[in-house]
Amino acid sequence: MQRRALPPTIVWAFLPYIAVSALHVILLGVDSPVAGTTKLLLMPLLAIPVVISARRFRPPFATVLLVTALLFSWLGDGVGAFFPAAPELPLMLLFFGIAHLAYIALFVRFLPRRRMPWWALMYAAWWVAMLAVLGPHTGGLLIAVAIYGLVLGGTAAFSARCHRVIAVGGAFFLASDTLLAFRLFLPDSLPPWSNPAIMLAYTIGQGLIVAGALISLRKRTT
Repeated sequence: MQRRALPPTIVWAFLPYIAVSALHVILLGVDSPVAGTTKLLLMPLLAIPVVISARRFRPPFATVLLVTALLFSWLGDGVGAFFPAAPELPLMLLFFGIAHLAYIALFVRFLPRRRMPWWALMYAAWWVAMLAVLGPHTGGLLIAVAIYGLVLGGTAAFSARCHRVIAVGGAFFLASDTLLAFRLFLPDSLPPWSNPAIMLAYTIGQGLIVAGALISLRKRTT
């Protein structure tokens, strides 16, 4: 009989994250002030299946990288709440940049399944196009945005070498941050429903990356 990709206990551990993600997107859609609270719950809930799975995986540093990515994603999500006196956007770029570097290290060192596919070159084209379109509107953040774009595109590109679930997650994460960049620097170019769409893509992307990573790490240890 074929073995499940993940044991039922791990699959069930994703349900709180899925439920709160859906609730968060709905609250954003109705412009509820409670949406900020649900956003801060997302990454801690996504860490639950990682923590439950941690004792099964070797080497442990792979789990450390995964937790690091979630931790800095959580800090990026909560910059306004955690650091109200700090400049929000530069700090958000810093925290998410670290999260992406942790994902890249995880993908390159522990999770690759194949060579980089040719179509991953589209992520390089994406970076050039984003700088061409948004660069003139970023002001003093041009260098920071360019560097962040490199690591964001790198996460998507290196995810393409991994399990297909991770690859799809990386694409969703990139789509989310692409929409967010337009909302930040060209706000009039997006419709009012863009905010829920950004978070829908973000929660799907993060969830798929983590699920794919757990599937891949489990296969390495069984």
